[in-house]
Amino acid sequence: MLVVDVDPERLDRLESELERSFGVDFRVRGELTAPDALRSLELAHELEQRVAVVMVDHELPATERSEVLHRARSLHPDARRAMLIPWGAWADRDTAAAILAAMAVGDINYYVLKPWINRDELFHRTVAEFVQEWSRNETANWREVVVIAEQHSARAHAITSLLSRNGIPNAFRPSGSPEANDVLHAIHEPDPGAGVLVWMAAVGSTILHDPTDAEVAEAWGVRTTLADEGRAFDVLVIGAGPAGLAAAVYASSEGLRTLVVEREAIGGQAGTSSLIRNYLGFSRGVTGSELAQRGYQQAWVFGAHFLLMRQVTRLEEKPNGFLAEISDVGEVTARAVVLATGVAYRRLGVPELEALTSAGVYYGASVSEAHGLTDRDACVVGGGNSAGQAVLHLARYCRQVSIVIRGESLVQSMSRYLIDAIDAAPNVVVRTSSEIVGGGGEGRLQNIVLRHRRTGAEETLNVDGLFVMIGAEPGTRWLPEIGRDEHGYVLAGSDAAADPLWTQSRPPKPYETTIPGLFVVGDVRCGSVKRVASAVGEGSVVVSQIHEHFKGADG
Repeated sequence: MLVVDVDPERLDRLESELERSFGVDFRVRGELTAPDALRSLELAHELEQRVAVVMVDHELPATERSEVLHRARSLHPDARRAMLIPWGAWADRDTAAAILAAMAVGDINYYVLKPWINRDELFHRTVAEFVQEWSRNETANWREVVVIAEQHSARAHAITSLLSRNGIPNAFRPSGSPEANDVLHAIHEPDPGAGVLVWMAAVGSTILHDPTDAEVAEAWGVRTTLADEGRAFDVLVIGAGPAGLAAAVYASSEGLRTLVVEREAIGGQAGTSSLIRNYLGFSRGVTGSELAQRGYQQAWVFGAHFLLMRQVTRLEEKPNGFLAEISDVGEVTARAVVLATGVAYRRLGVPELEALTSAGVYYGASVSEAHGLTDRDACVVGGGNSAGQAVLHLARYCRQVSIVIRGESLVQSMSRYLIDAIDAAPNVVVRTSSEIVGGGGEGRLQNIVLRHRRTGAEETLNVDGLFVMIGAEPGTRWLPEIGRDEHGYVLAGSDAAADPLWTQSRPPKPYETTIPGLFVVGDVRCGSVKRVASAVGEGSVVVSQIHEHFKGADG
């Protein structure tokens, strides 16, 4: 831990407080000047020492403060960085402006209030949260789950991505590396060769060889099956993204027996976001997977049942509700159904790149791949907020990150705070009016071909990672006959009322589809706002409409 304060007495207190709480596991180093702080950062980098937290006094001259923070970000990208301010300084206009500017360009993660008494618990809690965030991202740390396979194994990528999206701490160790050999020696296992070995160190030291997704989940303790008894539910929620999780929390908390079925990972698309900065209540921001895991745990505590790695393949109306067929599980019944399946990223449609999916080409923001691209070049295709978050996360590790968009500017599709951060990142290049038309590599992505949409000029970029986030499509073809718009999004409320498939004498409820008792929320709903907060709002509000539906059905 590095702390910088221009006042010797304050620095002494900061060092003492940090030593008291963190001295057993961390070396605490205090510096009075920017040059000394820079030397400490560079020495730690040369000695391959990991830096967890860097805190810099706001009274340090602005240029020196920025230099220290920027150098910390460059040499130690996983370190949490903060500006130290005294109590009450947030009311000072210049201090507030400095904090906001530093956060906007990514120099700091947040600010920290200096301890004003011994054992200042707020100070210790804030630093402890920084340490926890650092620990989650620091791949050199001992991890709860270790995956060992060949460096570019597509299956290993799929498993680590699955683990990360479900909030399970994990680390990838390439076959033949000293780290992999240490693990294999400790667990008395041979190298997996062309296969994949998964060691769940935190769960009874379980070892899995070439496991399926369901086997990975089961070994971690996640349910993928149901007992034969108790297959009747009040509410079936299909999809565990923000909207589905919110519906599960509110339905189960209000006494409704609730089942949530998710075919991939908790959190949906939002679960892949490396940092969501504009969600209410998280002033430092929150990762998509952490937000999703909190929602999952909250619903579970209220008694909601979850089935992961499973898919609803058939939905049939019955006199008292619905019958659903779930892959590898069988049939369940529900009095009402909430459709919260979200959307899936569109495919590039470039055959030579499709062949390299999970071998350098990824659909969505695969946060787990960022470390593997350290000092390499990557490209993100797409201009939405998720693409912007992915670019900024990759920029912490990559030599250069290109963001490719078809339009002439990011302004129309991305939040201002993300655009400002991208503009400030020295290793990010925005390539406008462009599209990907080709690419390839020997067993793994090595290059992509861009075409300028106005001039037709083509350019080849050498990249090691391509992250495709080019809009989305709703996966609704499996549903029974139901009102949809021309793009496949499900109609609800007044839109459903105007559809010939609505045959009831009453109007549909705001989130009710053309099938009474079947509700739709989140991104899959026609006309929805594609934001996490709005999806959570829809998921919570729909439960009151389900209660109204039950009253009408019972009456």
